[in-house]
Amino acid sequence: MKATFPHMGNVYIATKAFFEEIGQDVVPPPICTRKTLEIGTKYSPETICLPLKVMIGNFIESIERGADTILLTGSCGPCRFGFYSILEKSILEDMGYDVDFIVFDPIYEGWKPLKDNIYKTFKVDNMRELIRTGKFAWKLIQTADYITDLSNKVRAYALDSLKVDLIMNNYYRQVEETYGEKEMMELMERTISKLNKVKIDKSKEPIKIGLIGEIYTVIEPFVNLEVERKLGHMGVLVEKSLTPTLWVEHHVAKFPFGAKTENEKYRLAKPYLETLVGGHGRETVGSAIYYANRGFDGVIQLLPLNCMPEIVAKSILSTVSKDLNFPIMTLILDEMTGEAGYMTRLEAFIDLLQRRREESSVG
Repeated sequence: MKATFPHMGNVYIATKAFFEEIGQDVVPPPICTRKTLEIGTKYSPETICLPLKVMIGNFIESIERGADTILLTGSCGPCRFGFYSILEKSILEDMGYDVDFIVFDPIYEGWKPLKDNIYKTFKVDNMRELIRTGKFAWKLIQTADYITDLSNKVRAYALDSLKVDLIMNNYYRQVEETYGEKEMMELMERTISKLNKVKIDKSKEPIKIGLIGEIYTVIEPFVNLEVERKLGHMGVLVEKSLTPTLWVEHHVAKFPFGAKTENEKYRLAKPYLETLVGGHGRETVGSAIYYANRGFDGVIQLLPLNCMPEIVAKSILSTVSKDLNFPIMTLILDEMTGEAGYMTRLEAFIDLLQRRREESSVG
């Protein structure tokens, strides 16, 4: 078995190292590019949500590199992600690809199917060693997210924000050349050290923006057109409402009770949205209120075209914005999104937030 998986933010870093550590053949998906999207768009239904199109591109690129098994998390509820594996398998079969899909459905969908798929995927004799390696992979996920968060903070305060990009580009390039968990952690520690050495202006008071919305669009930089970097170069401090670490904590590590922060977002959203609408629609509403309460200047909702839960959330966010006098902008993304118009909207939003801050200080 040569396994691959979707390219989703930093997840591939820990997953690659984990499989290598247990001696499992792995074909990490190439970093998403315009070519990835073009392939996925060509073979996917026109009106399907953007993440599926990118994933199809990921899978085809990985299959051409030798992958024969695709690993994917499952879902349930009113969101099309629960049907991804079925639709993706059908698309690939129609193209003549013979690949196996192993889907890890949520724990509350039943422990036995999940356990069977774990044993099917990780064919190791020593379960204790698998658990030990898995814990280290969890540490890698947390560290990878920490590096992204640290780079966003340093970029906002840096005297030369381009130095942060150079460090991060070098980090991602070396990830491809690094083997196993130990070497990956050493690379991460070196990267953290380099980021901490970037000269910053501590007197800065950057605009603070929360990124909210559908998880794939929030954490995959290719899909959101590197919004964190773009805002960072404008001197904006960015924080993401969803990360792989937060997702694992809420749905796995602290199951069935959930993570404290995510439960707080559900509570905040309840006056506006009581029920589950699928995906991360409810978290999006709660996150907007969460950032408003923390004194952020505004939030940006990232919405992949045709994402049903985020469309519901978008309709509610206008009321949240009015009630809290809190700026909220929605950016809708698909394969036709142009970078020039995207940048214009970001710049206009930052100008708005800056003027509000200045008027507040005068008043």
